[in-house]
Amino acid sequence: MQRTSSCNWTKGILEMFAAQGVDVPRLVKAAGVDPGRLENPAERFGADEVSRLWDLAVAWSGNPVLGMDRELTAKHVNFDVVGYAMLSSPNLRAGLESMARYMAVISDAATFDLLPDQANGWLVLGGEGYAMPVPRQRYAYGMLSILTLCQWLTRRDVQPLAVEFKFARPPEAARYGTAFGCPIRFGQPENRMLLAGGELDAAIPSRNPSMLAMHEHVLQERLAALGNARTSYRVSEEIVRRLHRGEPRRDEIAASLALADRTLQRRLHAEGTSFQQLLDDARRELARKYLCEERYPLGQVADLLGFVDQSNFFRACKRWFQEPPGQYRRRVSGAQQDAAR
Repeated sequence: MQRTSSCNWTKGILEMFAAQGVDVPRLVKAAGVDPGRLENPAERFGADEVSRLWDLAVAWSGNPVLGMDRELTAKHVNFDVVGYAMLSSPNLRAGLESMARYMAVISDAATFDLLPDQANGWLVLGGEGYAMPVPRQRYAYGMLSILTLCQWLTRRDVQPLAVEFKFARPPEAARYGTAFGCPIRFGQPENRMLLAGGELDAAIPSRNPSMLAMHEHVLQERLAALGNARTSYRVSEEIVRRLHRGEPRRDEIAASLALADRTLQRRLHAEGTSFQQLLDDARRELARKYLCEERYPLGQVADLLGFVDQSNFFRACKRWFQEPPGQYRRRVSGAQQDAAR
């Protein structure tokens, strides 16, 4: 399946390029993009198409930190109806959880998670479905966009505690510190930003339950149009979003999707799966991710996967990987080191 970004998001990026002096009509033509597509709000742009636009814009502008300007980002970024749903949410944490749920509407090439770190939370930005390397400026702009969105939602000067990027430290590293206003670390396992618990719990002044319900209805229709409306897909998304709080219950997931528990079971059965299977699949895939990263102790991985104790986690790993989690981590880490040599 081709991964894509929305027209509104892509147009926002092009408007930012234009504000930096880039000849956007020429850029679009050079990237092989039909300019007429930009006039269709329902149009989607391929993950690699957007990367080509970024590569050309950086080269033509001669600016290796293109997009690293908070005011410029706030002016041109466009989160579309996802932003309006977040604007109607009760607090920033709930708004970011909504963003994680509906990120595919903005871009199904992007992944976004809100992961706990004691009282604080990491906002993790990733990507999938790319055939060509993703320009580092694209990830940096995406992270800065999320920060400016947090400020817009709460009407507060939200300041992250730290920001980390996967790419190596660039010569212009100081510009990143200026843009984010916090310590920046490069060459890290993930692109992520740490927000204090107080920031995450900040109320959103425009919160409105009725408007939130309306926006979420529109978002669910958008997901349906993208082919992400299968009940199993939506259940899996909800499971992943809730796991760090403990094992989610089926009836709670059903209620969050505005379904009766029996209706949820019937729909999952029709799609050839079950709630327990989706829960187990989600845990297995997340276990692969967390066990590949040494910074997560095994006890924390068990907590993040919603296990009540480590013994259940150990038994699950033996079933998934035919070995306990520590052994799996050592084996994968050794294979990664051999590949890097």
